[in-house]
Amino acid sequence: MEHNSVVITEEDKKYMRRAIELAKLGTGAVNPNPLVGAVIVKDGRIIGEGYHRKYGELHAERDAIAHLTEDAEGADMYVTLEPCCHYGKQPPCALAVIEHKIKRVFVGSDDPNKLVSGGGYKLLRDAGIEVITHVLKDECDGINDVFFHYIVNKTPYVVMKYAMTMDGKIATREGYSKWITGETARNHVQEQRNALSGIMAGIGTVLKDDPMLTCRIPGGRTPVRIICDTHGRIPVDSNIVKSADTVRTIIAVSDKWIDTSDGQEKANKLNDMGAEILAVPENDGHIDLKALMTELGALQIDGILLEGGGTLNESALKAGVVNEVDAYIAPKIFGGAGHSPVDGEGVSLPDEAYRFRLAKTEQYGEDVLLIYKKL
Repeated sequence: MEHNSVVITEEDKKYMRRAIELAKLGTGAVNPNPLVGAVIVKDGRIIGEGYHRKYGELHAERDAIAHLTEDAEGADMYVTLEPCCHYGKQPPCALAVIEHKIKRVFVGSDDPNKLVSGGGYKLLRDAGIEVITHVLKDECDGINDVFFHYIVNKTPYVVMKYAMTMDGKIATREGYSKWITGETARNHVQEQRNALSGIMAGIGTVLKDDPMLTCRIPGGRTPVRIICDTHGRIPVDSNIVKSADTVRTIIAVSDKWIDTSDGQEKANKLNDMGAEILAVPENDGHIDLKALMTELGALQIDGILLEGGGTLNESALKAGVVNEVDAYIAPKIFGGAGHSPVDGEGVSLPDEAYRFRLAKTEQYGEDVLLIYKKL
C-alpha cells in the first residue's frame, strides 16, 4: 500500500464518521455484501451522500453520486471501504468516481475480496485520482467483521450470545431463564437478529422452550433459522416447524440418520411443511459443526447468532467455529446448581481455556454487555 502524504484533519474524520453512520443504515439488508457508506464534499460542503441500501442495489459510491446536488468535479469522496473494480451485481464503483472527475478519495478499510483487494486503489490512481487510505481504519473495519471473515474464509462469522447472572448462571436450578436481563438488553438482541443473516439453536433448546427465533423489530429481517438436530427429533407441531413455510428454516441432521427409513420419512414430512433438510457428517455423535459452517457459507449465510444453550455452545467452542462471544450480565445472583452458558466436562487446566480478547463494553439499562473477539 502506498504511503499517504496527506495529513488527516479533524474535518476528514468528521466526514468519514458520517460515512460510517450511513453505512450502518444498511444493516440487515445487504448481506452477504459489506456495509458501506460514502460522502462527497466540495468546498467544505457535503454535496452527496449514499450507502449500500440493499443487496443487489447501488453500491455506496454510486448511491452518493445519484444524490449529488451539484457537479462533483474536483470534489473529495469519503468512503468506508475500498471502491470495487469488478463487475458483479453492479458495475465497478471506481469507474463512477473517475467518470465524475472526483479529485481525491479518502478510504477507511481495505477490501480483502480477491476481486478487489488493491485493484480499486490502482484503478483510481492510474486515472490521476489521489487516494488516501486507512482513514479511521479501526472504526471502519469494526462495522464489517462479518463480511471480512466471510469473504476470506467462505464460512459464517459466528456470534455466541447468552445472558447470565453475576455468578455465571443462564437459568435457575429448575431451568427457568425468563427473564435474566431487562427489556433494554432484550431489545438489543432483536437488533442482533436483524443484523445477522442466520440464527442457530440446538434441538435441546427447541424441545425445552419451543421458541420462534424471529426478529421482533417492526420492519426488521428475521434471520434464517438453523436447528442442529442430529437425529431428527424436532416435533412437527413445534413453533419452528409450523412457521417454516413463512420463515426460512434449515434443519441440520446427521447424514447417517437421514439414510434410515425413519429418517427419510421424517425428512419428507419436514420438507412438506417448508423446512429445508441439510444432511452433514457426524462428529462424536453430534453434527460436525465445521462441516455445517462450510455448507452454510455456500448458501451465502455470512453470519450466525448462536443462541443454542450450553450443549451447543460447548460443541461450537470445541469445533473452533466461534468468532465472537456476546455475554450479557445481569445484576442478579441465582447461586446453587443453576445452569452454565457452556456445558460438558470443561477443561482440566486453566491453560486449556478457550481464549478471547475483550473488544468492547456496552450498557443496556442495568445490564452490561461484554463483547469478546477470537484471538
